[in-house]
Amino acid sequence: MSEIDAADRLTIYADYVCPFCYLGKQSLEQYRESREDALELEWHPFDLRSGKRNADGSIDHDADDGKDEAYFEQARENVRRLQAEYGVEMSQEIAADVDSLNAQLASWHVSKTDPDRWAAFDAAIYEALWQDGRDIGDPDVLATIAEDVGLAPGEIRDAIDDDGLRAELEERFADARQRGVTGVPTFVHEGRAARGAVPPAQLEALLEGE
Repeated sequence: MSEIDAADRLTIYADYVCPFCYLGKQSLEQYRESREDALELEWHPFDLRSGKRNADGSIDHDADDGKDEAYFEQARENVRRLQAEYGVEMSQEIAADVDSLNAQLASWHVSKTDPDRWAAFDAAIYEALWQDGRDIGDPDVLATIAEDVGLAPGEIRDAIDDDGLRAELEERFADARQRGVTGVPTFVHEGRAARGAVPPAQLEALLEGE
């Protein structure tokens, strides 16, 4: 059993292609830097593209998900506002054409097989997309990211092609929906939740029960 008390655990539902998940992680890191006690994170994957995903796992970019240009412009505006608020630079504001499924498969594999390296891999995936503008849906990109943080690139390629692992990931996606998670990032602590790239003070209030 972990020595970290339940009061020092935070669950986060996130998808790598969500700019607010990246910004929310920056806010979380700012909170953690000001926190005296250690904070254990539990990552739960979420598929923002589920409404446009075909049976074979590919994305139907022509499917109507209700997100028109006005939606994306508002999203861009919100991203710019949060970038300024948190002091974060990003190479792009939206990544509508990037599919995170392979990245989530790779991340899920690492979280189970090498949990001590997962945080570094998770951060590197976000940075590759939002800092460097790389396509994290590309297995070659993911293999390189893995190697950069000390993971075996061959294992990452195998994980991406593992049908059993994909079934597990689909179960995690379904579990998130069953728990009422409809958008990301969603931070959960002891039955209470905060949704969105909330500021460090709100994360502190969530953890402290205020």
